[in-house]
Amino acid sequence: MNKRLNRTQRNYMIMGLCAVLLIMAVGYAAFQSQLKITGTSNIASNFLVKITGIESNVQSGSASNAIEPSYTDTTATFKTNLVSPGDSMKYDITVANEGNIDAVLNSIKVSNSNNEAITFETSGIEEGDELKASESDILTVIVTYNPSITSQPENTTATITVTLDYGQSNGTVTPPTPEGPTVGGITLPLASDGADGLYQDEYESGRYFYKGANPNNYITFNNETWRILSVEADGRIKIVRNELLSARAWDTTGGTYGSNEWDRPADIKTYLNGEYLESITTNQDKIVPSTWSIGEVTYDNNDLAGQITKENGTQSQTSSVGLITVSEYLRANTNKEQCGSFSLNNDNKDICKTTNWLFKGSFYWIISPYAGSSSSVFRVSSDGTLSSDGAFSTGAVLPAITLSSDISLSGSGEVEDPFVIN
Repeated sequence: MNKRLNRTQRNYMIMGLCAVLLIMAVGYAAFQSQLKITGTSNIASNFLVKITGIESNVQSGSASNAIEPSYTDTTATFKTNLVSPGDSMKYDITVANEGNIDAVLNSIKVSNSNNEAITFETSGIEEGDELKASESDILTVIVTYNPSITSQPENTTATITVTLDYGQSNGTVTPPTPEGPTVGGITLPLASDGADGLYQDEYESGRYFYKGANPNNYITFNNETWRILSVEADGRIKIVRNELLSARAWDTTGGTYGSNEWDRPADIKTYLNGEYLESITTNQDKIVPSTWSIGEVTYDNNDLAGQITKENGTQSQTSSVGLITVSEYLRANTNKEQCGSFSLNNDNKDICKTTNWLFKGSFYWIISPYAGSSSSVFRVSSDGTLSSDGAFSTGAVLPAITLSSDISLSGSGEVEDPFVIN
């Protein structure tokens, strides 16, 4: 009985790929309970997670099995031949719970193969997944000869390790807090269930947005308090100043009522990338000149995905300082149901302004031009609505810049402990 109750480790090994080794280890946490035994008793519980199968299929090219995939209860093995860039082989490895105790996957760890010519992709089994008694799940591993390789690589082997740590389920599975992108050497946690924090963007692959009334996205830049708006797919960080700059016209020289063409250039673009940029005396070298989405936005629309496509459809000339778009303002809100589009935000302004940290209580300019007029630009109004105004009008300015992905950060992002560029 004691042996069954002690912690047990089980290692699943999977090998492959031109002497590419994939090792999958499956273990489980201690099965613990308090037993009071009077008279004659027996224990009928059994915790047993094991490998029960492995199947391979050619995904593309001339990939093939160098040996026939095989497995035991605790190990699985495959070895794959890759001939040309783009060759790919898929392996489906079945993990079954053949005991009578429900299990839960506490963690999954995948090591780095350290060979850019050979890529591994895993899917199917995720942290927090419950594996009930008598059920099974599949870990999929795809091995690929990197299609971007243009010459014979010197290193023709790679090794990765996949470790699955199963434990006894208590019947209430709480998925672990997923990790987000690594920024400046810090892995940022993701938020969930409407809490303030960082979320993976559902509209643009690879982007992350800070959402909510007051997420921990504070960062010190130019000896001032700024806030991280988004983490870009390539690791760059878009930040905005926490305090608004003094009011000024968006443009006064492009016709009678000004022009909403950012690259004309608008007066506000000239100011931000001239006088204002020169005032940044600390960490200016960390700024990455970028293009800005300046596509026209239709007033009061209810299609955020379509709006983002239109915004991104026109890109500006490269510059160091810009402004946020209409959609970026909307995506900073955790309340998607009531505030997840232009029209919803305006209809529910009294609610939406309480769950969006980009609401400042003052009218400030946005970079997005209004599709219905060549002289009108969008703004965030003092009541939280999105509206258009003539470019010659005056409004506060919320500068946005993009920081290099190579920066190093410390701190937690809290207002008392902001991220600091080392």
